[in-house]
Amino acid sequence: MKITDVDQQLLSVLREDARASTAEIARRLGLSRTTVQSRIERLERQGVIAGYTVRVNEAAERGHIRAHLLVTVLPKQMPAVVEALRAMPALRSLHSVSGAFDLVALAVVPSVADMDALTDAIGALDGVERTTTSIILSAKFER
Repeated sequence: MKITDVDQQLLSVLREDARASTAEIARRLGLSRTTVQSRIERLERQGVIAGYTVRVNEAAERGHIRAHLLVTVLPKQMPAVVEALRAMPALRSLHSVSGAFDLVALAVVPSVADMDALTDAIGALDGVERTTTSIILSAKFER
């Protein structure tokens, strides 16, 4: 599947606001509404756009603790650890990474005590060798 520069610009606008109207997107990109609509439909059909999601405003979770949890997994334990982590609603995303750690998760919880309990629960999972937690102080931007 070929993604053009215009498609990349369209995807960038959708990342900022997936609920923007076709007319609004067309104005921002200097395209016609029908062109924007047909490009969106094509990108959905091809699986480039896999779905749409909700980004919660920072104010709605003011006071919540956000952290990156770095996890080292024992050999051959990755599938079981990933499934156990998937079952934890406080984890917003999970990425397999290169380097000293195997996984990086984004966690959001209401309090420091909840973060402490979450990190203890993750550390206690069969197949988890060690964890390191980095509390997020602020988000500079998200797309």
